[in-house]
Amino acid sequence: QVQLVESGGRLVQAGDSLRLSCAASGRTFSTYVMGWFRQAPGKEREFVAMIDWSGGNMRIAESVRARFTISRDNAKNTVYLQMDSLKSDDGAIYYCAASRSWGIGAGNFAFWGQGTQVTVSA
Repeated sequence: QVQLVESGGRLVQAGDSLRLSCAASGRTFSTYVMGWFRQAPGKEREFVAMIDWSGGNMRIAESVRARFTISRDNAKNTVYLQMDSLKSDDGAIYYCAASRSWGIGAGNFAFWGQGTQVTVSA
């Protein structure tokens, strides 16, 4: 199993940048596909980005593809989500998740963090 702890969420202004981090426990981090999801009030949880075991393959939701970047550092057991040019619609709880296989569905991810709140003021 892997335990995930997100950090970095805070109140920012529209147009600002923010980097979220997700620290994973254990020595098997590099065996997991890592993903970011978000959920805004009253909305379904939605896929944001994912990255494969080595960091060589990524997939990012079309709605944020021009502004968000995902990366990982296996030596630090950490995955990052760099968010630029933030918009008010990006405000949500952002969740980090881990999976043994490649697939964007939330059901594919067995392990989840508690989430970190991102609020974007207009």
